[in-house]
Amino acid sequence: MKENKLIAEFEELPTEVFKSGIMNYHHEGAWYEEHELSYEKSWAWLMPVVDKIKEYLSDNIGVVGYFDECLSSKDLDTRYQAVVEFIKQLNKNS
Repeated sequence: MKENKLIAEFEELPTEVFKSGIMNYHHEGAWYEEHELSYEKSWAWLMPVVDKIKEYLSDNIGVVGYFDECLSSKDLDTRYQAVVEFIKQLNKNS
């Protein structure tokens, strides 16, 4: 999933290309291929990214728009979509 790769890059996960030639991402003590990244399925995967974004927003008020409501939603998909949109806007403005 392309969005999960975007999030992994934002999160600055360590990467390594194994013998298969496929990029792998190190997360919480294990290696995952791109299709195994689970930001859209797991609060445990997504919340550290949400926290990183909230920290960024507190340090850079007004830089990329308003995301607080979506990032505080109790719906995993809403938060996931907000994270993806935030990163896309941040990358666009960089």
